Amino acid sequence: MNKRLSVTIFLGLAFILALIWRPAAGASIKDTESASHGDEASSYQIVNTYQYPSYRLVQLTLGVLSHYSYMLISGGQALVVDPGRDVFAYLDLAKKENLKIKGVFLTHNHADFVAGHLELAKAVDCPIYASAKSGDQFPHQSLQEGSKIEVGDAVVKILETPGHTPDGLCGLVAPKKHPDQPNLILTGDVLFIGSVGRPDLMGGTASAAALASQSYDTWTRKLSKLPDDLNIFPAHGAGSLCGAHLSDEPTSTLGAQKVVNPYVKHKTRGAYVAAVLEGLPEAPQYFKHNAALNQKGPELVNWQEAPVQKKPDQALTNPGRFYVVDVRNAKEYAAGHIPNSVNIAVRGRLETWVGIMVPWGSNLVLCGDPKELKEAVHRLHRVGYRAEVVTPEAWKKSKLPLEKNELIKPKDLYTQMQTPDSPVVVDVRLSSEWMGLRIGTVVNLPLNHLAELAPAKLDPEQRVVTVCNSAFRSSLAVGILERLNFKKVASLDGGSEAWIAAGLPTFGPEARQPAAAAPAARPAPAPAPVPKRDIKLPERLSPAALNRLLLDLPNTFELVDIRPPEAFADYHLPGSRNADIVDVMSSPAYLAGSIPLILVDRDGSLAMAVGGILSQKTPRPIKVLHGGLEAYWTDSVLKGAVKETPISGDTPGRVQPSPPAPAPGGPPAAPAPGPAPAPAPPKKKSAGC
Repeated sequence: MNKRLSVTIFLGLAFILALIWRPAAGASIKDTESASHGDEASSYQIVNTYQYPSYRLVQLTLGVLSHYSYMLISGGQALVVDPGRDVFAYLDLAKKENLKIKGVFLTHNHADFVAGHLELAKAVDCPIYASAKSGDQFPHQSLQEGSKIEVGDAVVKILETPGHTPDGLCGLVAPKKHPDQPNLILTGDVLFIGSVGRPDLMGGTASAAALASQSYDTWTRKLSKLPDDLNIFPAHGAGSLCGAHLSDEPTSTLGAQKVVNPYVKHKTRGAYVAAVLEGLPEAPQYFKHNAALNQKGPELVNWQEAPVQKKPDQALTNPGRFYVVDVRNAKEYAAGHIPNSVNIAVRGRLETWVGIMVPWGSNLVLCGDPKELKEAVHRLHRVGYRAEVVTPEAWKKSKLPLEKNELIKPKDLYTQMQTPDSPVVVDVRLSSEWMGLRIGTVVNLPLNHLAELAPAKLDPEQRVVTVCNSAFRSSLAVGILERLNFKKVASLDGGSEAWIAAGLPTFGPEARQPAAAAPAARPAPAPAPVPKRDIKLPERLSPAALNRLLLDLPNTFELVDIRPPEAFADYHLPGSRNADIVDVMSSPAYLAGSIPLILVDRDGSLAMAVGGILSQKTPRPIKVLHGGLEAYWTDSVLKGAVKETPISGDTPGRVQPSPPAPAPGGPPAAPAPGPAPAPAPPKKKSAGC
């Protein structure tokens, strides 16, 4: 079986499963939240080591913060790029390989974490390299356009690249022997894989639109002019709130980003600025404080210091005085917790959620087992939070009250939702998640706004059940509502993942009512009609219809050719661009936007399968060229498209002028759009031809 046929069969099966196997597909729901619940996500991991002729680049990731940092290594020396505050991973690698850390390079003042520049400078007595425009208040060597940092046999040439922040820098890395032939670029938060840095994190010191305009100049005047084969290494990946729609790919090339990055495709300043500002996730309140800490110079941390124990006291239940965060899992929290505490489990994005929910400067107290508390205190230093600790055992020994809440099983909640006194179900995910999948008729109050929305939207005397994807956020929501004096709050055990795994519907409780028991003396009622299924399919475009769009409505759609690059180079439609089929299926860039996405391939088979998969994921109009470029070539180039060619049923006659001879090796390039040829008298054909 040839490779292309295998891919076709695979895509066809994937498309069918996406349509008919809803429970299994839903059970595998994963977001960047649930993907970061493993042990590895909370510690620095080496993604890969990239070897170049004169140096190598080690890429490290910290999953809970979606943070990439780097060690550029050459000739026994290392340059650490954008390090996190707990710098042990860099020191351990340097010790293991007998490296001398030459310095620390900061691409900008980060907002989502406290950087480790001063920690490293103290540990190994190395310089810190930062932008001359950063306003940094700690000792550093200032960098500007054209500055260079030498590391063994490698050299880093600095580009000033404002946009995300005014002080943004990129580093072009090349061998010393060929300094004008860079292999890679360290882009910080200026350019991500599939996105660009958001421009609205400066806290009023610069307008978002002004910075977005600078980002446009950075791309059009500098980055886009660099070689297409340049490898890109950013400071963040999917899940980071420093941008929108980031890819989970750790690296890419500049040429690939020109094709797939939806932001850099905008050719005018106004369109670029509007695209960058549209749809940004809300920035956590701690961002501005971290940015200020990084600029001032963070205090050094005594990482060996034991957590400060807080004496159990009834005052801890007062939400006006303390913010108590229980770092145990949802089941342990539900079984008994300090009243008015919130559950932010240590196995998850602890740093980010504390930064979102806990006001900066709060009297923060953590509750959990000693091992969890030690880890939590360590990790919260990454985002600038200090905390005291208390254990559940110490609280119980003091005979202080405990609050309990129910973790309700999916089938039990489904049954309760059919009763007249059903609870109010509150989905605390983002609106975009809620619109994509619901467990019924529920209200959406996003977690980051729950405290302000709940008093106006909900009745504290009614029973409330909170829901998210995995129960991490819904358990946190229970505590938020308890702090608002809600007394009857439960959480869906396992979240919507468990709901779908249990085979329960996702289109509302009224759509599939359980069959009621028939009264003894009456015949059973007629069964309720089975609800209609809304199956989204891509629209099929005939060659003639696509030809009219090309002639009459250019620039109103995105035309993507998923054939191999060599086939695209041989012949392609005007205005189309080539993209790898795997990228089209996996990159969120193709899900965003309001203009239609039109997919073309050789014969329409692969494009239809890919279009079917995308149609299940996005409300964006997805269209497919029926019959592929073979049909387009035959109908619109060789024969001249003067009549609409239906995609099913009878086919009316079409003009068939004498076709020109194909060019050697394949069809010639499509002619530039122009007036359609004058129609000749149609020839009759049998129906269905």
